Amino acid sequence: MTPEETIARALHALPSPPTGWVEAAKALPAARRELDSILERLERDEALRERAVADLEAMLRAEAREGDLVLTLGAGDVDRLAARLVAGAPTGASV
Repeated sequence: MTPEETIARALHALPSPPTGWVEAAKALPAARRELDSILERLERDEALRERAVADLEAMLRAEAREGDLVLTLGAGDVDRLAARLVAGAPTGASV
């Protein structure tokens, strides 16, 4: 049996993932696009950037537009994004 076949058998033996995990995985590409949109706005708008540095979570809540995805970021994600904004790092870099 090849290593790939061994892995395939092992994966097949695992239980199905919870529905919530599957739905969250499906939402990731759209969430990334929304985050990219927010980062583009931050690059163009100095006042928005200042609000983000002061309180990133409040800025994200205030800037949500109808139809926007609700982003669920872990505390570490928010901290890393805030640190990049304060440091003036390029916002196009990966969170």
